[in-house]
Amino acid sequence: MNSQNLSEAGTEADLDIQIARGLAPEYETQYYLTVDSPETAPFVNSTDSTIYYEILLEFLLAQEKLPHTFSISYGDPEQNYPLKHAERLCNLFAQLGARGTSVIVSSGDLGVGDGNPHIATQTCFSNDGKNKTVFLPAFPSSCPFVTSVGATASFNPEIAVSRFYSGGGFSWYFPRPSYQATAVDAYLAQLPKGLYDGLYNPEGRAYPDVAAQGAHFQIWNRGEPILAYGTSASAPTFAAVITHLNGHRLRQGKEPLGFLNPWLYGKGKEALNDIVSGYNPGCGTEGFAATPGWDPVTGLGTPDFVKLKASCTPP
Repeated sequence: MNSQNLSEAGTEADLDIQIARGLAPEYETQYYLTVDSPETAPFVNSTDSTIYYEILLEFLLAQEKLPHTFSISYGDPEQNYPLKHAERLCNLFAQLGARGTSVIVSSGDLGVGDGNPHIATQTCFSNDGKNKTVFLPAFPSSCPFVTSVGATASFNPEIAVSRFYSGGGFSWYFPRPSYQATAVDAYLAQLPKGLYDGLYNPEGRAYPDVAAQGAHFQIWNRGEPILAYGTSASAPTFAAVITHLNGHRLRQGKEPLGFLNPWLYGKGKEALNDIVSGYNPGCGTEGFAATPGWDPVTGLGTPDFVKLKASCTPP
């Protein structure tokens, strides 16, 4: 049940709703909560949150009216999902985008896998029976039909966050979509030859797509002010920006933005602040580096609202 006892208030839920609502207070905000049940258990052999997306997405798609912006701050290692199940969920996300919903997803806080740069204690192992050390991309960020958001910190310069590590990498399941091919190929071309061979899939869907501030957010939890961190902060922050852009478009008689990535990797990238400093360690490595252009730490960069507004509603 959805307990309303103050002592059980979750930091994650408080963080999500307070940032989304606080940055876009004039827009209606809904919080969706799903729970597991005996009826849904046969779909997935897992004890984590893999089944929750199925419940939520099917519920949303059955509605006549959908939210224009949808932010998710939860995720799991991609390998936790059977391939067919991940593909089915990704197709459901695609349906949301096709119906005008911009799906925003946090990229995770563990760099390329476990957030641990020390090779002796890293825990990035495949679950295919081979127990190989590999980078562990996150789902649903690895789905090509969502917009994945990494995290930054500081200003002048704004850099990749280092209190935790912005999740990023390459899907083992989903091939690289055409909309990001040019940007990602340029990044891979400048990597040292042989770097991380076998640890990641250079042909896979790359993420994150963008980034936003993810540190030092003051929220209220259980009646007390606390500081919160994570891509769980950057995702609703970016979602609030998109909410304002959608509102601007609707007032001009235009459709909501819907699936964002083709626009972001096209004209939209010029309205993002390129982040060129930082890393996302994990799996016994220093991870990838933030560089000019797209990178698997901060994506294409962070939002410049004025420029994005002009980009999405040209004269």
